[in-house]
Amino acid sequence: MKTDDLINAISEDAPIRWSLGRIFALAVIVGTAFSAVLFFVGFRPRPDIAAAAETWRFLFKFVVTASLAVSAGGLILRLVRPGAGSGGWRLALIVAPLLLAAAVAVELMVMPSASWGARWIGVNARYCLMLIPLLALGPLACILYALRQGAPENPGRAGAVAGLAASGIAATLYASHCVDDSPLFVATWYSLATAIVTIVGYVAGRRLLRW
Repeated sequence: MKTDDLINAISEDAPIRWSLGRIFALAVIVGTAFSAVLFFVGFRPRPDIAAAAETWRFLFKFVVTASLAVSAGGLILRLVRPGAGSGGWRLALIVAPLLLAAAVAVELMVMPSASWGARWIGVNARYCLMLIPLLALGPLACILYALRQGAPENPGRAGAVAGLAASGIAATLYASHCVDDSPLFVATWYSLATAIVTIVGYVAGRRLLRW
């Protein structure tokens, strides 16, 4: 057999190695699909979603949750490559909190103080704290599995950021179900639910991403 023919035969039999970016993208797609199926089977969007979509408060929830998912996802790919800089993704991660803080300030200025308590507590606080972590389980598990193909210098931190990304995905789905649109509610209960997932991600990352 000629050398060229031998090389070609070996290359055809060799396993295909995917880049970390492709593995991560596939993990996000699979995890999001899992959460979407769970969401549409068990919960579904709110009945008045068409009318709600005409209000800025409802739409703003998706701006916050999507920006969290995207910025955390971008940062993760940097954290699992030893020596790689953040490339600005670390700063991008504060976009969601800054937007939410600005929206809270506007809400406090335009709404009467007598309504602040009701808008803050809402009607779905308990469900928010349960459903966002539940919907985040699929994306978090898939992302952590993908990150095992990398080599994070700080496994706990990588796991925590994975939790942020998973929370952003889950909160984006949940936002279409939640009837509480006030930034006061989102800043409190969505943030607490995100903190729960982030802590779980941190603990899981320390155990699963060590190398």
